[in-house]
Amino acid sequence: MPGEKEKLLMYSVNMEKKSPIGVFDSGYGGLTILKEIVQVLPEYDYLYLGDNARTPYGSRSFDVVYHYTNEAVRKLFSLGCPLVILACNTASAKALRTIQQTDLPLIDVKKRVLGVIRPSVEALALYSRTRHVGILATRGTVASESYPLEIEKLYGPGVFYVTQKACPMWVPLVENNELSGIGTEYFVKKYIEELFDCDPLIDTVVLGCTHYPLLRELILRYVPQGVKVIGQGHIVADSLKDYLKRHGEMESVLSKQRTVRYLTTEQPDLFVPMAGMFMGEKIEAEHISI
Repeated sequence: MPGEKEKLLMYSVNMEKKSPIGVFDSGYGGLTILKEIVQVLPEYDYLYLGDNARTPYGSRSFDVVYHYTNEAVRKLFSLGCPLVILACNTASAKALRTIQQTDLPLIDVKKRVLGVIRPSVEALALYSRTRHVGILATRGTVASESYPLEIEKLYGPGVFYVTQKACPMWVPLVENNELSGIGTEYFVKKYIEELFDCDPLIDTVVLGCTHYPLLRELILRYVPQGVKVIGQGHIVADSLKDYLKRHGEMESVLSKQRTVRYLTTEQPDLFVPMAGMFMGEKIEAEHISI
C-alpha cells in the first residue's frame, strides 16, 4: 500500500489535470458554504480543505490566523486551485486582506482568494429596512470589527447601526452534534436576548459563523417576529456565480467534471462523520499536512 507521501504525490499529479475551486475552513463550518456553492454551481470541480487539527481559529490571534490561513491557501494553490474561497468568517476577518494585498502579488498575480464577509455585507441593503442589523459571530470575528468596518466602507458612516454579539458556545455545541435540547436552547436564547437587549430595532441578523446555520431552527424560534435571519451559504454562492460571470479569465481555467474532494489535517475517520452531517450525505476524505 502506498504511504502518505506517495498518495499525495499521486494526488498532486492527478490534480495537475484539473483546476478546481478551493474552499477552505478552519474545520467543518465551511461545509455549509460549500454545500450551497455546489447546489448553485454544480458543474465545477471543488477541493475542500479543513484544518481540523488546528481548529478553532476563533479565539486565536490575528498573526496566528493569518499564518495558518496563508499556509492553507498556498497548499490549495499547489494542488491546482486558481481560486480559493475562505469559507470561514475568522479567516476572512483576520487574514484575507493581507493575503490579497501582500501575498498574492508574490505568489501569482493570476490567482484569487475571496472571503465571505463582503458578500454578506453587500446583501444587507436587500434585507434591512430599519438599517439596524445584528451580527452573531465568534469572539475573533467580533473583535476584528470586520463587519462594522466593511459595512461603513461599503455604505458610508452612519447608514447602518450595527450590533455584534459573540456566541462562544455555539460552535462547540454544533461540533458535538448538540443541535437541540435544554442546554442548546439555553445558549441560543441567551445570546439572542442579549443581542436584542442592546438594540430592539434590529430587523436583520447575520449568522456570521458558518457553523450557525445548523442552529437555524432554534435561532428562528427566539428572534422577534418579523426579523430576518441571513445565512451566508446562498449569498456566497450567488456572489461567486456573479464573480465568475464577470471574470471570464478565471472561469475559463476552472475544470468542470462535477467532482468534490475533501482534505483534512485531522484523521479522516474523525472528520468524515461530522462532515457528512454538515453536507447531508456520506462523504470520503483524505488526510493532508500543510
